[in-house]
Amino acid sequence: MDKPTGVTSHDVVAQVRKLFNERRVGHAGTLDPMATGLLVLAVGPSTRLLRFAQSEVKRYCGTVMFGVATDSLDADGTVVDVVEVPALSQLTVQGAAESMLGTQLQVPPMVSAIKIGGRRLHELARQGIEVVREPREISISEFRVMPTSDRSTWSFEVECSVGTYVRVLLSDLALKLATVGHLTSLRRLSSGLHHVSRAKTLEEISAMLDNGEDPLGPPSLFTASLEDAVIGPVDQDRMRKGQQLDLAGSFLGAEVAALDSSGKLVGVLKRRGERWQPEVVLVSESGPTHG
Repeated sequence: MDKPTGVTSHDVVAQVRKLFNERRVGHAGTLDPMATGLLVLAVGPSTRLLRFAQSEVKRYCGTVMFGVATDSLDADGTVVDVVEVPALSQLTVQGAAESMLGTQLQVPPMVSAIKIGGRRLHELARQGIEVVREPREISISEFRVMPTSDRSTWSFEVECSVGTYVRVLLSDLALKLATVGHLTSLRRLSSGLHHVSRAKTLEEISAMLDNGEDPLGPPSLFTASLEDAVIGPVDQDRMRKGQQLDLAGSFLGAEVAALDSSGKLVGVLKRRGERWQPEVVLVSESGPTHG
């Protein structure tokens, strides 16, 4: 779905639970309250497939303001520092951004949902407590920065690995430019094969349900990056009983999406030597399987 600004990802999940009258609702990849854009959701049995979306490469666009730092590294935080912004050319800023491409270590911000010692970092931050955070490996595959009409505000687009904190990335960019900065807007454009252009708002989802329409896509969208194997009714039954299967053909990956003859997802199989063990099995066709 297309998340609006001002609400948490948890708030969105709670609203979707009410709309579908279904407790099993989950999301892949938290968006901060300030952020908008693609929030991949799963409803019902499809929540078991969310891990395939959580590991996907993500693309964002947004704006950063140089010269002003906040405690949260974004516009929701309190200003903690103001520094003069040096004269910045497109070549200088883009050069600094390109120096940040590739695999690197990133220290998570204090204002985040990460748990240390059983407590979330943002809870400690609200109490004025700062703790040491272990750096995490991330990868930046694309990072473009463009000037705007305001010399202190620049727009950007970035493609990055799961677990990347974009506000940390932009704060680090500001430091490379001998100033400080904070994220002023952020929108997630895509996550793997999922794109915000095909996402629906909460209002659109609600209207479709009121009209008797199904706003959910098929579960197979979650496994589109996997190799697939079409299995017949006998193997479908065996799969739902948890029995190992023999698949015709060769597969490169350790997991395969098992489809029926119509292309509907039956589940996911995991390689066990020469055979394949059911890893995720969806309910039969008579039950709800949308995601």
